[in-house]
Amino acid sequence: MSSYYENRIENFIKESDESILGLLANSNRHDLETLQRAAWNNQIEILKDELKDIDGTIHLEFVIPRMGKRADCVVISKSTVFVIEFKNGASNFDKAAIDQAHDYALDLKDFHKGSHNARLIPILVATKATHSIEKLEFRDDNVAEPILLAANNIGKFINKNSVAPGVEIIDAIAWGKSGYSPTPTIVEAARYLFRKNGVEEITRTSKDNADNLEKTSTCVNNIIEKCKLHKKKAICFITGVPGAGKTLAGLNIATQRQKSCEEDNTVFLSGNGPLVEVLTAALSNDYAEQNNTNKKDAERIVHAFIQNIHHFRDTSNETDTPPVEHVVVFDEAQRAWDMKKVARYMKEKRNKDSFEKSESQFLIEVMDRHQDWCTIICLIGGGQEINTGEAGVGEWLLAIKNYFPDWEVHTSAQILGKDYAGDNYDIKALIEGQSGTLHEELHLGTCIRSFRAGRLSDFVAALLDNKPDDARLIHTEIKDKYKIYICRNIDLAKKWVSGKSRGTRRAGLIASSGAKRLQPEGVFVECEIEPSSWFLNPKGDIRSSHQLEKAATEFDIQGLEIDWSCLCWDGDLRYSSGNWDFNEFRGSAWNQIKSPLDKKYLKNAYRVLLTRAREGMVIFIPEGCDNDPTTLKVFYEQTAEFLLSCGVTTLNANDQPNS
Repeated sequence: MSSYYENRIENFIKESDESILGLLANSNRHDLETLQRAAWNNQIEILKDELKDIDGTIHLEFVIPRMGKRADCVVISKSTVFVIEFKNGASNFDKAAIDQAHDYALDLKDFHKGSHNARLIPILVATKATHSIEKLEFRDDNVAEPILLAANNIGKFINKNSVAPGVEIIDAIAWGKSGYSPTPTIVEAARYLFRKNGVEEITRTSKDNADNLEKTSTCVNNIIEKCKLHKKKAICFITGVPGAGKTLAGLNIATQRQKSCEEDNTVFLSGNGPLVEVLTAALSNDYAEQNNTNKKDAERIVHAFIQNIHHFRDTSNETDTPPVEHVVVFDEAQRAWDMKKVARYMKEKRNKDSFEKSESQFLIEVMDRHQDWCTIICLIGGGQEINTGEAGVGEWLLAIKNYFPDWEVHTSAQILGKDYAGDNYDIKALIEGQSGTLHEELHLGTCIRSFRAGRLSDFVAALLDNKPDDARLIHTEIKDKYKIYICRNIDLAKKWVSGKSRGTRRAGLIASSGAKRLQPEGVFVECEIEPSSWFLNPKGDIRSSHQLEKAATEFDIQGLEIDWSCLCWDGDLRYSSGNWDFNEFRGSAWNQIKSPLDKKYLKNAYRVLLTRAREGMVIFIPEGCDNDPTTLKVFYEQTAEFLLSCGVTTLNANDQPNS
């Protein structure tokens, strides 16, 4: 952890304002604006006056790496951490500012080692306010709801609330030196990396963890440099469990290459439309704000870094020249289209007949146009194919074997597992045929999305593989930190998940695209969301996920995440007589799915949905109605019972959001 200024409060009060301001200015990376200087002067004056009777330590401009921001002030006094945010010249308490102060305290609680067991109180100070709101309410994590103070009440409030019965006095020196291990959302990570920062500042790393993101990036960069040096062409497959940070690894590699080797023109490509839309909007907004430029110019710069893979493919189809990029990162490469789907698309959308190449083959062919060297990095999720025509990793390897035998193949051993290999290809034979090289660093085996539950993906796998004993055992390991409830009343489920989303932590309604009979419950999966609005807009915006009105499906949310989810479970995937029963709704009735591939897609859809929440979820399962043959109670009862047998508990009306 770091701050621009740190000292004992008694020394801070004695030090000259000019000296403190100089230290703040020297730590500031950007040109110091007049408004910032004035704000610091005002805060120093207020704090010196208000803290003169307080025993403790003060940090000014306290860096919050995950959010790429700084808290104005942190005061450690006795057994409490006070996180103070100032709004200079404000007489009212702005909702966005309240959430910001709350976010800082929550971030410290979750990711700062010294704060894990600490008592934290976020405070918003409006310097021109004439009143305060000091109702002190703590949640079960020992983080209080934000306190709203007039400037002249800071000292009295801290003095009154710095000690709590049974809470240990904080060692301020040890607190300041303790580790900060953040786990950002993919949007937060993309913003941070796009500013040319390193991934090591925003992820949890361990010297003993062979599959951490930094080792993966180093391994890939070494392969790229060897290709460059020896004029080779190579394809790398990075595998990973859901939420392990594959997209983050890809973004890190791309930004590292842009920073150190601009001539490589590295680009991040994804066929996931919502992911591209959300990241483009977030990065464009951030770039425009950081560089004081207009949105359109920012979008052009961002577009050179992140593109929709289908646009890249279609543009490349119009020319025979090699692309400007020597390094391309293909996100969710297992979802690349097979030959049949590409041919149909080319005929219907591009008026091109007889296109007889899979997407994998064509994209390798495009990169193979380079006469010297190139590298393709494919990010592969296990059990992530969710739509018809998604060929899986086997199609990439088959294309290499049949058409590009001079290419090197680098992958992890995990690609041989059933979640990656599938049933249609002999992956082992394909890799051995290309003299493929296995690297343990190319597998990401730990879920970091759900920072409260590293084994969430294992729990979900056991649940979907019909192994309730295994699921129940794993659930006992994660249940204290990662809450999973079942609820049969959607209003109660929404109330609980909404209450959990403090600050700007995001809650959302999600459901399978095949959940067509949730309509009686007010959940319409065919009512499309606006991804950038759903994932980025704040509370109060009707387009935002926070409204819990529109449900995102697996197609909307794959590759992205929210903090708290209300997963609405329908009769498309139902538990019956000891096994999963797969169904699709056509016309006015449910029909059993017979195709093994379509069963796999539906199972993977629920795998995606069950692994989207970072902090916890409530699974809503309707009661059903026997007067409607499409929503019979039996469709839902056995599913609820099965989930309970996996260790999940029932959410009751008396359960509060802090439970």
